[in-house]
Amino acid sequence: MASNNKRTFSRRDLIKGIVGAPIAGAVWWAGAKKTSIKSQSKESVLNTLNISASPPPPSGSMAGDPIRLGIIGFGIRGPQLCRALGFAQKSWLEEQAEAAKKDPQNTRLKSFLEQEDLNLQIVAVCDVFDVRAQDAVDSFSTDQVKVKAYKTYQKLLEDPDVDAVVIATPDHWHAPMAMAALEAGKHVYVEKPMTHNISETYKLKEIAENTDKVFAVGHQHRQTQSFLTAQDVVKKNILGHVSLIQANTNRNDDNGAWQYHIHEKASPDTIDWKQFIGNAPMTDFNLEHFFRWRKWWAYGSGLSGDLLSHDYDRINCVLNMGIPKSVSSSGGIYTHRDGRNVPDVFQTNMEFPDFSTGGSQETGKEKGMTLVYSATLGNSFGRQTVLMGHDASMELGNSLSIYVDRGSTRFKEEIQNGTMDPNVPVFTYDPTANGEVDGVSSATTQYFADKGLLWTYRDGKRVDSTHLHLREWLSCIRNGGTPSCDIKAGFEEAITSHMAGLSYKLGRRIDWDPEKYKLVPIKGVDFDEALLANKEKVS
Repeated sequence: MASNNKRTFSRRDLIKGIVGAPIAGAVWWAGAKKTSIKSQSKESVLNTLNISASPPPPSGSMAGDPIRLGIIGFGIRGPQLCRALGFAQKSWLEEQAEAAKKDPQNTRLKSFLEQEDLNLQIVAVCDVFDVRAQDAVDSFSTDQVKVKAYKTYQKLLEDPDVDAVVIATPDHWHAPMAMAALEAGKHVYVEKPMTHNISETYKLKEIAENTDKVFAVGHQHRQTQSFLTAQDVVKKNILGHVSLIQANTNRNDDNGAWQYHIHEKASPDTIDWKQFIGNAPMTDFNLEHFFRWRKWWAYGSGLSGDLLSHDYDRINCVLNMGIPKSVSSSGGIYTHRDGRNVPDVFQTNMEFPDFSTGGSQETGKEKGMTLVYSATLGNSFGRQTVLMGHDASMELGNSLSIYVDRGSTRFKEEIQNGTMDPNVPVFTYDPTANGEVDGVSSATTQYFADKGLLWTYRDGKRVDSTHLHLREWLSCIRNGGTPSCDIKAGFEEAITSHMAGLSYKLGRRIDWDPEKYKLVPIKGVDFDEALLANKEKVS
């Protein structure tokens, strides 16, 4: 992995070797050590690498009758998804208009207003907090379409005017609602993690695979240009045999630690507590549990389901390595001793002993890989995701940089003759190279931006990645096709995340049997019971 000092030096060199790209942002070259040969070597190196930074063909037309959506869950992620669909709360519009006046760099409102019209209607909403549901009704209703507020998701699913649903609830409701929606004949977009336990992961998979409805999971980075470019890098075997991957989470603010705002109008009179609890253990009404549910295993999945799931799928969409053979996790509650029972420091090793990206080495040296994920909610030092191969390493986030390895077999000649320098990247895709930077203020927002989870470029314009991901889902509904994060990818994400959570809670390695396509049993252990136990560890 390149040091911070190396990256600072590299950017200066990069500016000297700009190539340009067919899309906004830029592809850069800075490989040659000797200035005199740079102009000759630049084209040679880029031809050798032959990396495509072009976006995929656009998803299909949005023409036709409007798709009628029901929104289930309108807390934090629900309004974000609605904005990506083209529907913003009145309060948000007012706030962003005022923010844009104060800070010209704040382009959120401008970007929202320039979004493509996806030709849909929000016709129904369900949230167990009355205030939130009413906010959606007041914000999205028009003279033509009056948004209906439902007390239960079952009633919303009975509505014949609802064609499809977006599910943005606490984790423990994802699978039950998704399964019910598919069985009710609705198309489904569900937030990650796809499920909350092992058994429902299989049940949802079976239902989704036996329906003609379109099912998608909310891993929007699959639309981000850097990840699409990384797929081409791997396809062309530029990295060689990838033996180690490092992915990380560093957050150090209240929002990043799931200390979400508690609404002043929240009370037993405005919240349907029984419905919120659902299949979780019943407990007395508790505003901490309701608004900050990610801090408890009973409703959320901690770092393993909330953030590891993103990082795992970011790698899986590039390598398609599937479910690891084994997972070992460790960590603890070391900073936020506030009653939570999910860890705030977490490390997971995923082993893929039979996986290979191919390479340039002799037979027998191109097999096996470890993915290490480490996280802390007590420090915000930015660490890159790095794929480390025999021939090159790739730093991957919203931008992408490739460093050849000084021990490379494939690039040995180029390193020796000075065409490529291991100290600076031979290729970088940087979407901010043209100077367009959003005026973000939240540390957590910047964290997601750096990971490629907020925006990308299409046709020279900066676009919300979630907007593109939802558009893809809607296109599949209209025009046919399969979403990039379908039930197969969702299953792999869910099982892998649950393996990590189980390993932490049980204090032991969790193994996967690829032949039987299930976890290797542990005598005396009920995996779902262990995973859902509302305490830090069960061992």
